[in-house]
Amino acid sequence: MTFTRLDIPDVILCKPTIFKDERGSFLESYRHDKLCDFIGYNIKFCQSNQSKSILGVLRGLHYQLPPYAQTKLVHVVKGSALDVVVDIRKGSPTFSKHLSVELSEKNNYQLFVPRGFAHGFIA
Repeated sequence: MTFTRLDIPDVILCKPTIFKDERGSFLESYRHDKLCDFIGYNIKFCQSNQSKSILGVLRGLHYQLPPYAQTKLVHVVKGSALDVVVDIRKGSPTFSKHLSVELSEKNNYQLFVPRGFAHGFIA
């Protein structure tokens, strides 16, 4: 798995290594140790969510305020989505900046979204 800091450096694009052979393919969808090493601090995921949306559905922008703020690791299992994050951390050097990434079943990318960001996507 490789990790890339995006234009907002706290948001990380995670690209898994996909191993293919005549049987199909295999990838590690999450490696806690590697992600924590890359971002430089320990993260704790305590919830896993899944949504299913029809073409053109817009979900978000969702956010949680402390003490309920959440770190998210977002991916698409089937189809594709344009995923959008906005930095809503007051005092952050990237406050109010946004970025978008296409996540799909074809690229298998994941987006690491730390606490303090609004998040949404369009299917």
